[in-house]
Amino acid sequence: MARVRNSAFMDSCQLIRKETKMEVVHLNQKQLAARWRRSEACLERWRCEGISPKFMKLTGRVVYQMVDIEAYEESCLQVSTTQPAGVAANAS
Repeated sequence: MARVRNSAFMDSCQLIRKETKMEVVHLNQKQLAARWRRSEACLERWRCEGISPKFMKLTGRVVYQMVDIEAYEESCLQVSTTQPAGVAANAS
């Protein structure tokens, strides 16, 4: 009986996924290093220092969700060299 319920649950999850078109894109460390033209060691150091984008460890591998990468990039945008990152020009 539990197997039938589990099957129905999985079917409903697949239906929801199709309806919402959820697609989570991940980059591994090598791909992110290439995207940002940085070394993999640099990304490793940033993770240790807590200044990297959010990351996950899946089966021992580090991966970054694209939404987290884009949010991190957005937080680094600057409008002036005299203002810290993340401060808008009209935020007075």
